[in-house]
Amino acid sequence: MRFAITGSSGLIGSALVGSLRKSGHEVVRLVRRTATRGDEIAWDPAAERGGLAPAAVDSLDVVINLAGAGVGSRRWTSSYRAELRASRIRGTSALVAALTAAGKPPSVLLSGSAVGFYGDTGGRAVDESAPPGTGFLPGLARDWEAAAQPAADAGIRVITLRTGLVLSPRGGMLARLLPPFRLGLGARLGPGTQVMSWISLREYTRIVEFLLTRDDVTGPVNMTAPGPVSNAEFTAALAAAVHRPAKLSVPGPVLRTALGGVSGDLLGSARVVPRALLTAGYEFRYPELPGALAAELRRASPVPAEQR
Repeated sequence: MRFAITGSSGLIGSALVGSLRKSGHEVVRLVRRTATRGDEIAWDPAAERGGLAPAAVDSLDVVINLAGAGVGSRRWTSSYRAELRASRIRGTSALVAALTAAGKPPSVLLSGSAVGFYGDTGGRAVDESAPPGTGFLPGLARDWEAAAQPAADAGIRVITLRTGLVLSPRGGMLARLLPPFRLGLGARLGPGTQVMSWISLREYTRIVEFLLTRDDVTGPVNMTAPGPVSNAEFTAALAAAVHRPAKLSVPGPVLRTALGGVSGDLLGSARVVPRALLTAGYEFRYPELPGALAAELRRASPVPAEQR
């Protein structure tokens, strides 16, 4: 199959490029610069149809849309909130316009979203049938998914990937936590009772390939493991994985002062259930946190600069 991936230099995107190529697929990377290799196509998320000629996306089988500014990369100033929205919503709209204008559009679009769609549910279990929450993150995820809807209206099978906390030592939250935890400085965040819905990076790539085999799966899919944990449980599991104590805690007000709006993502609580995957018969290789952490830490490697 022939794939195109936006956001291919990020943590998830780079892992998918590698896993799909290992499975024998052809992968083209959509890049926001001049294309310098035969497996790259330049695009501009801010331009009409992403600046993509119909021929550039013609005859693709699958497009995976992961482009977007990092939610945890910076404080959520007003300007950065606008960037978070534009990088996802405008980029997705432009990409979808290019795909629907192609002479032979792809049969499948996997488009990014996040478990932030549900907001803070107080730890109540939610699946794909739950309505969006209120606040910035739920609104962002809701509008991000809506931007992909015209592709579904045009007959493309669209799956929106509501992704939880992705665990990998190569980037994201886990990569930031590992240095202090390995020094015995691991800490519970806030009360520690907030529920964290997570997925290992290795599991994520397996799920994507599984979804390609199931023509009956469409719409939102929660990309989370069936074993969500409290922050206190996460802290204890990570400390055990690196064989160090973790007896510290960071009070919620300190997090809010240091991180601004990002702290809501760390202190909020949502128990997100992967109902669509379980109904489709997907069998998780890493359903529980200790096994997922052990597997990810075994494959630890240097972190590319763009994933830090």
